[in-house]
Amino acid sequence: MVMYEILLLLLAAVGAGAMNAVVGAGTLITFPTLLALGFPPVVANVSNTVGLVPGSVAGAYGFRSTLVGRWPLVARLVGASALGGIVGGGLLLALPPGAFAVAVPPLLLLSGVLAAIQPRVATAVVRRREQRALASPPADPEVAGTTPTEAPRREPVHPALIVSVAATGVYGGYFGAAQGVILLAVLGVFVAGGMTEVNGIKNVLAGMANLVSAVLFIVIADVDWQVAGIVAIGATIGGGLGARYGRRLPAHVLRPIVVGVAVTAAIWQFLT
Repeated sequence: MVMYEILLLLLAAVGAGAMNAVVGAGTLITFPTLLALGFPPVVANVSNTVGLVPGSVAGAYGFRSTLVGRWPLVARLVGASALGGIVGGGLLLALPPGAFAVAVPPLLLLSGVLAAIQPRVATAVVRRREQRALASPPADPEVAGTTPTEAPRREPVHPALIVSVAATGVYGGYFGAAQGVILLAVLGVFVAGGMTEVNGIKNVLAGMANLVSAVLFIVIADVDWQVAGIVAIGATIGGGLGARYGRRLPAHVLRPIVVGVAVTAAIWQFLT
């Protein structure tokens, strides 16, 4: 890679890391960038997944304060996400490269649609949170000495939630763009809490799916380590920035850009 390509990919990775921390559509920035730079789809996807892992960790760490008291729930869901990530990564490696090349344009379009409807997803999650809060009995002030944020919550886990998280992990391991948007919708249906808390759980689960598939790719696949290293540096910076400042980003400006990138990349892939 020449210098301008390195700088372009680094900038894309910073944006991807920030997007993954806030919404979860960062792959829609780095993956099309790698395709435009001439990398084969499978190599681009594998190297991109490996590179984005540090950014996912940085984003999850930045939201750690929202997970106080939620770790028992997170621990039960992480296994499902990890299993899905392994299955998705295995499918990417087991199927012929041509199958992924054929699947890329529809997946890009699907990801663009998911990124476009993310505000509706967020609104639906908030509405469900409010309805659930109104329906729940008030907390007993006499309960000894703890608040919901000070002690682990004993939360039931619906089997459909585990299955949905595992299925989303499969998608994340195979391709991953807008995985976070899907997780936000799934968690919004089954998990109590505000958007910030749900987003914190989303970051951990998406990061786990990326991590296990990345380990699989490192062991078995052909990783372009220059690409992975550049993406890792940029995504780590972006993940930290996204966790710290992400909620201040002008989403109404950023989202059309992300959707436009997805649609343009899909059309380009259809024509090549």
